[in-house]
Amino acid sequence: MIKKYQRLFNITQVFLDAMCLIIAYAAAIVFKLNITGFAGFGKVYYWGALWIVPLLLTVYYFMNVYSPMRSRMYRKEILIVARAHFMGVVTIYSVLFLNKDIQYSREVSLHFALLGLFLILVERYAIRRTLRHLRKIGYNQKHLLIVGAGPVGIEFAQKVNAHRDFGYNVVGFLDDDEMKQQERVVGKPVMGCCSNLPHLLDERSVDEVVVALPLNAFEKYGKIVDACEKAGVRVRIIPDYNKYLPGSPVIEEFDGIPLLNVRKIPLDDPFNRFVKRGFDIGFSSLAILVTAPVMMFIAVGIKLTSSGPVFFRQRRIGLNNCPFDMLKFRSMRVADDSRAATTWTTPNDPRKTRFGTFLRKTSLDELPQFFNVFTGNMSVVGPRPERPFFVEQFREDIPKYMVKHQVKPGITGWAQVNGWRGDTSIERRVECDIYYIENWDLLFDVKILFLTVFKGLVNKNAY
Repeated sequence: MIKKYQRLFNITQVFLDAMCLIIAYAAAIVFKLNITGFAGFGKVYYWGALWIVPLLLTVYYFMNVYSPMRSRMYRKEILIVARAHFMGVVTIYSVLFLNKDIQYSREVSLHFALLGLFLILVERYAIRRTLRHLRKIGYNQKHLLIVGAGPVGIEFAQKVNAHRDFGYNVVGFLDDDEMKQQERVVGKPVMGCCSNLPHLLDERSVDEVVVALPLNAFEKYGKIVDACEKAGVRVRIIPDYNKYLPGSPVIEEFDGIPLLNVRKIPLDDPFNRFVKRGFDIGFSSLAILVTAPVMMFIAVGIKLTSSGPVFFRQRRIGLNNCPFDMLKFRSMRVADDSRAATTWTTPNDPRKTRFGTFLRKTSLDELPQFFNVFTGNMSVVGPRPERPFFVEQFREDIPKYMVKHQVKPGITGWAQVNGWRGDTSIERRVECDIYYIENWDLLFDVKILFLTVFKGLVNKNAY
């Protein structure tokens, strides 16, 4: 069973991380020696690895770097490792600051911090690729027993079979329905009724039990959990009402009472909001500086091709349903604002100017929204904001539409880089927005920005 080797794998993982950090530390010292030579270079640097590396590994442990990563995306693992590494480096700098007798070179510390993180991420990517290959061909498997051969259990087994690279293997089912016993479900045997669980755990190699029983079998849960804990087997429960949960739920606690929060939103965390806001300020400031000549050229072009203001301000709905004025370069002739607030732009809309058509097709009309980002009304990446008239219409017609207003709107988003822009399905757009909201992390924002450059700037649906 996989649990027999889990401890060995964890020890190996710590050893490999330690080797990466030692190599990074040695490389930082060698780089320093090549610049300054041996003169004035104290032996204390050579002994530094004896406390710096163990300290970093300890911080990694307490910040869940060594928790199971089997079913996590690599992007999530990068963020976990990077956050722990940053906290570890801060801890090292704090120790050096408090110990006034030790004066480490800033070049050595900086090169060690950057190279150490790079080597560990490369090492973990190599491990991940190796393990997924082994799992696909049948090694490093975690054996699951599903209690409940109904619709929930069958759906879970199908998903496990669809992700063989995660290394999960369903050994079979237990179910009290006599019609299903001794039958095969999703290619796996129904190995008896639920009361057979203790005996089965003693006889078979099972790493984890997944309970997928209907609500009317609730009284069986206690005995199932007790049997699993007595056998030392991990148990997880799929709630029968999971199809009614609108998002990714998370268990919270109120004075010892568990509460099921039906939608996990990473940006509810103050630290995550701080990180995203810092990224928005930095990126928007740089974008404004870099695109300033382009924006000046566009402003002149608008003035030369049509009468009216350079910028177009339009009321949109943002975070927590609060309205704000979104900036764009004006791409249409000056018209009644009430019409613009309640009508869609069409491919051959007579209100557009020739220069404005070019701006809209290339998304250059969106550049002023970096000022919205800088002032805090928008984010660089997020769900696109909509006009109040359409928000009121969609909230009644489109399920979960208002969820998008639980985060700041963005200039670009997951829906836009997937082609759901302009006159396309609102439902699919909302699905993409909700996926982004529930799976946000900084690397996801970077990925969307990268895809925007290659897929989102020029779009056939932008008019």
